[in-house]
Amino acid sequence: MPCLNIEAMKKIFFFSMMCLMALAVNAQEFVDLGLPSGTKWKDKNEKELFNYNAAFGEFASSLPTYAQFMELKDNCKWEWMDNGYKVTGPNGNSIYLPVTSVRDCDGEYYESSGGSGSYWSSTSAGLNLSHILIFTKNVRDVSESKRCNWRTVRLVQNK
Repeated sequence: MPCLNIEAMKKIFFFSMMCLMALAVNAQEFVDLGLPSGTKWKDKNEKELFNYNAAFGEFASSLPTYAQFMELKDNCKWEWMDNGYKVTGPNGNSIYLPVTSVRDCDGEYYESSGGSGSYWSSTSAGLNLSHILIFTKNVRDVSESKRCNWRTVRLVQNK
């Protein structure tokens, strides 16, 4: 069996450590809320706004479905914080859903200042519509939106 020199061993060690760190970061990004479906929710939003086609094209199977939004809405405790909701699952773990900005179909940008939040689902609600999770301080619901609007994305990890 050939011997590896010190430089080759350093490279292998460095590569191995980078892989382990990447796995550790990915493992910490999703939170198990103890939901019946086993769905885990990412601990933060994606950084950009997306129209539906862009969101679906980039994230497809990681976008929550209508059923997953309903499960989150119906099985968790929702507590309004300064600028969004702390959503606590049956097992006591929680995520934070902040209010979000929106860009409408005409490109008009609306920055939310403590008013509302809305997140894309992967589930169609008709020819040019898809379901969204939408909330204000007093209301949490699953509704629908034109796909040309730009909204926030919160990803899930399916069981």
